[in-house]
Amino acid sequence: MIVRPRPPLWKLFFILKGSIILRILPQIFAVFLLSVLVVWAHRAFPGWVPAVNNGTALALLGIALSIFLGFRNNACYDRWWEARKIWGKLVYTTRGLGRQTLLLENVPGLEGGREKLLRYAIAFSQAMVSHLRPEETGGSNKYDKWLSAEERKALAESRNKPDFILRRLGAALADMRVKDTLHPVDFQTLDSSVSALAEVQAACERLRFTPVPFGYTLLLHRTAYLFCFFIPFGFADMLGWGTPFATTLVAYTFFGLDALGDELEEPFGTLPNDLPIGAIADTIEINLREALGEENLPDLPQPVDYLLM
Repeated sequence: MIVRPRPPLWKLFFILKGSIILRILPQIFAVFLLSVLVVWAHRAFPGWVPAVNNGTALALLGIALSIFLGFRNNACYDRWWEARKIWGKLVYTTRGLGRQTLLLENVPGLEGGREKLLRYAIAFSQAMVSHLRPEETGGSNKYDKWLSAEERKALAESRNKPDFILRRLGAALADMRVKDTLHPVDFQTLDSSVSALAEVQAACERLRFTPVPFGYTLLLHRTAYLFCFFIPFGFADMLGWGTPFATTLVAYTFFGLDALGDELEEPFGTLPNDLPIGAIADTIEINLREALGEENLPDLPQPVDYLLM
């Protein structure tokens, strides 16, 4: 995610970090070249190049496309914002566990119980990052070190690692209750937090594995491309050699909105405008390690070149 103070107005035209323009540059360049070719052919071979003289038709198509792109981008932004709220819930649930597990201290039979539960909570948070970003982690992870050798071996065979860790967390709680060392009310309090973590995982998986309907996205992609490639034929008579610049501006707007919707649709990705779930998981780890009384902790994640991942 891009994290930076609002730049001066003149800098807004030159910022590339976080801008969508680098992703759509080939399409914009193609529209520019097509516009140059259309204007040249229109002047070199009058009457041979078809012209769209009905500006009303192009205008209506552009308005309709703008409305549909707006609807899609709103839907994609809702997914992005919902994902951020879900990870916010993960933050306060794990912090709540750090506070709730204080009741396990100095209880006979529960020595080390608090540390065990919080280590599972840290492992779960880091496993969620690998679960949602398998293409980024490439097999490496930050959760193995919080588990025992036996648990790591069993985890390697699990198809859903966050769920495996959550089951271990629930089993540890159940074991405390079965041994009658944990008060029923305290057990219910802690178990509700474990259930909240399960809700977080289910909500993230719903967003991760249920994209915006493909047919809707495909329709907008095709319409945006057709509209931008037809524009030069409608502008050539009216604007002449100004056509390439006018069509490039229009193409930047429509291709940019289309690409931005694609980016926001996958909030857990690794593109500049995606959510910094790796940084959030690292923050949770630092918070819980601090709750356990550890010292010499690393600094909280900070943006590098305005980018926080």
